[in-house]
Amino acid sequence: MKLKKSLVITGFAAIMALSLSACGGGNGATGSGTAAPAGSSYPDKPIVMVAPSGAGGGWDKTARSVSKVLAETKLVEKAMTVENKPGGGGAVFLAEYASKDKGNAYKLFVSSPPILINNDKKEGNSPFGYRDVTPLAQLTKDFGAIVVKADSPYKDINELMAAIKQDPSKITVAGGSAPGSMDHLVAVLPAAKAGIDPKTVKYVSYDGGGEAIAALLGGNADVIGTDASSVGEYLKAGQIRILGIASPERLGGVLKDIPTIKEQGIDAEFPIWRGVFGPADMPEDAKKYWNEKLKALSENESWKKELQANGWKSEYKDADGFQAFLDEQDKVVVELLTSLGMAK
Repeated sequence: MKLKKSLVITGFAAIMALSLSACGGGNGATGSGTAAPAGSSYPDKPIVMVAPSGAGGGWDKTARSVSKVLAETKLVEKAMTVENKPGGGGAVFLAEYASKDKGNAYKLFVSSPPILINNDKKEGNSPFGYRDVTPLAQLTKDFGAIVVKADSPYKDINELMAAIKQDPSKITVAGGSAPGSMDHLVAVLPAAKAGIDPKTVKYVSYDGGGEAIAALLGGNADVIGTDASSVGEYLKAGQIRILGIASPERLGGVLKDIPTIKEQGIDAEFPIWRGVFGPADMPEDAKKYWNEKLKALSENESWKKELQANGWKSEYKDADGFQAFLDEQDKVVVELLTSLGMAK
């Protein structure tokens, strides 16, 4: 298989644990808004939900699950379609969206920590971040995972760490996001916490978790760092082995028998929140509409089944709570990157 938009990275700065856990309330600038104006007709045409990545990764699965449940439960009666817009770990789409779609309440998107990391890091920096759009709701919490092919010689995380420590040039580590972004941090975090210099880890980036999985299965990567929820189908098919999940405790569903990295002696946790965003200058009636619909989605039984099927944890915050959470998380990311000499 050809490497698509791949980049082999050596000399990466030391990586520390990135703790993106929930923070408290506060008043966000892009909250639920005021009551919808009398006679508001929003929405009066189809709605697009964008996954800023290729097919098969966490953003793609989230966008499709949200759209499917909203449509099947008739919480949203207008047609909803999902579009994939890969490039730069979400940065390519965000630049276009922030510049060209202000006020367009008929195009939403899903995102996660890269919307913070890409904007705050020094190398490969995106000039756009969460302040250039409208946070609408956080819906889920996922965790990072370290994955190899089913026939890999590595049976657990410690065997992999020993191999990297012995000769890092022989191990190709890949992920579905840009260098220095989320999958890269997931991939090198166990090494850093195991006492391995992350500068020695060879990292290959792809546009989305689907491409990273394809590289792994095609023999172009030995291991990938990715979202735990995005690999369940490959695990059920017997194509992969998950060496460890960066969660504080074991997850449920198809992942219930997968050990955490922590229980294998390496203190590495990496929670991954996911949420829905709209454009800057979003009309108040549209913000109110989505605040109500996404709250109803979070409480719906069909959505709870979708969470279980994908191995996701429910972590709902409304628009105000999500805005406040992002404000606090941005401080955590800036402090981490500053301590590593990687902040812009």
